[in-house]
Amino acid sequence: MTTATPRPAPLPYPSRPPASRPPSPRVRTARVPDAAALAELSRPFVRSGALRERPDTLYAAQAAEFLVAVAPGGGLEGCVGLRVYSPDPVTGHGPAGVLYNFCVAGHRQGRGVGAALLRAALAMARAQSLGALFTATTGSGRLFLRYGFAPAGVRRAPRPWADSLDPRRNARILARTL
Repeated sequence: MTTATPRPAPLPYPSRPPASRPPSPRVRTARVPDAAALAELSRPFVRSGALRERPDTLYAAQAAEFLVAVAPGGGLEGCVGLRVYSPDPVTGHGPAGVLYNFCVAGHRQGRGVGAALLRAALAMARAQSLGALFTATTGSGRLFLRYGFAPAGVRRAPRPWADSLDPRRNARILARTL
C-alpha cells in the first residue's frame, strides 16, 4: 500500500500576492508646538476658500482639539479639529461635537490620510459619549458621506457653532448620529 500526500487543487488563475497598501498614517492629538505646522497646513485651503482663516495663535490655544496625521519623518500630513459642545437645555439636544479645519496636504490626498483622521475623530467622539457629530463643508463632502454623515438642518447643530457659520460661504451642514 502506498500513501501519498494530497496536493491542493490548482487554482483556475495564477496566484498573485495581495496588493500592498501603504500603512495607515499615525494619528495623534496635536500639541502646542504643532501650532505653526497646523497653520501652515491650513493656508492653501484658506487661500482656496475651502477653510475659514484663523489666526495662528488660535492653533496654539486650541491644539488639544486637533488630531493630526503624522508623516514617517514627523511632518504633519493632515489635521481635523473636534470641538465638544455641552448639552443644550433649551433644545434638549445632548452633547455634540463639531469637526472643523479638516485638511490633508495636497500630495497626500487620496491616500487614506483623511479617512484615518475621520476614523480617529469618530472614535474620540464615541469615547466622549457624544450623541452626534456635525461639520460644515463647502466641498462635496464625499468622505463624510462615506462615513455615515448626511445633510442636516442647522436647528440640530450646537447653537454657538451654528451661529458662527458665515452664510456667504454657502456651506452644507452634515451630521452623523453616534
